[in-house]
Amino acid sequence: MSEEQTVSLVDVLEEDEELEEEASAVLAGSDSDHCSYPQGYVKRQALYACSTCTPKGGEAAGVCLACSYKCHEGHDLFELYTKRNFRCDCGNKKFTELQCKLFPEKEDVNSLNKYSHNFFGVYCTCSRPYPDPDDQVEDEMIQCVVCEDWLHGRHLGCVVPDCVELQEMICESCMNKNPLLWTYAAHLSVPGVAQVKEESAADESNATIEEKGDDVIEPSCKRSREEAEPSCRFKKLQATGQKRVQSGAVFWPSAWRSKLCSCDTCKESLSAAGLSFLLDESDTVLAYENQGKNNEQRQQGHDPLMSALDNLNRVQQLEIIHGYNDMKSELKDFLQRFAAEGKVVTPDDIRQFFEQQQSRKRRRDDPGRFYST
Repeated sequence: MSEEQTVSLVDVLEEDEELEEEASAVLAGSDSDHCSYPQGYVKRQALYACSTCTPKGGEAAGVCLACSYKCHEGHDLFELYTKRNFRCDCGNKKFTELQCKLFPEKEDVNSLNKYSHNFFGVYCTCSRPYPDPDDQVEDEMIQCVVCEDWLHGRHLGCVVPDCVELQEMICESCMNKNPLLWTYAAHLSVPGVAQVKEESAADESNATIEEKGDDVIEPSCKRSREEAEPSCRFKKLQATGQKRVQSGAVFWPSAWRSKLCSCDTCKESLSAAGLSFLLDESDTVLAYENQGKNNEQRQQGHDPLMSALDNLNRVQQLEIIHGYNDMKSELKDFLQRFAAEGKVVTPDDIRQFFEQQQSRKRRRDDPGRFYST
């Protein structure tokens, strides 16, 4: 008879904490009570697509966090994680039989919204659902920071680096649509097996421009011509002649956006390509997640229990707080014994703990039972 597969309490607690942190990071950055439509095209928010209201074959539409709760409860929803510059569609003309309960006065369409096959529950270049019941390969999904599609690691055309959660990725398709990104990739991207340098002998003297930055020595006549306008970092990178293989997705380290050129010419180029957001470091998913975690921590200060305590006198408050802290400490010690021994906590164990708590409370409340003879 084979042993039943079990997990230790340590595993359960660690997984639960990880899931809570992930949920806080994504959801706490969005409003769960009010439709985001009045805010216009929100910089970044958690989004959902409702296959019940907008099935495949119809028009793509996305709804905000609050509408997913209040207007689409019980519906089949696709979780889209977060997307930038999106305005809630809930109840507009794309929804023929549904009116938004939170903000019904919406325009027919949100013309600046961008949609993809994600809104119909499929992802990656393989256009498969996630999770995919027919895919037996364990593979992580990584979001492109430009098109915001999610791609399987094995379909990126490159080796996924370590610490990928701290890096941003731009898929090969988006790189090829925006060739200027390949110039930056040769200098700023996370080094990979596909990266190579191609420098001619004539360019060797310029090879250290990136390292020297603005301190590179230039002829005085050239400096005088450029004093009136900021130097272009992008042109300096081009001048080195440093290249890389232009294939596969590209991974970028944290803070890489701060190294992009922001001169007027480059701003215009990025704007024309729809990439102005790359100059905004607060646009990143990591910045959004940190905001969500901070919001969650602030909200934890408004615990319902603490609010109820405000209506009690000081003595009652102290009694309840001490009792709560004692029970919390004892429960933690109780569970840690199971964690240390790698044992599974059963319902009987929990029942026994609270029975012991009740017994101790009765002894405290009836001190007359304890006397010497």
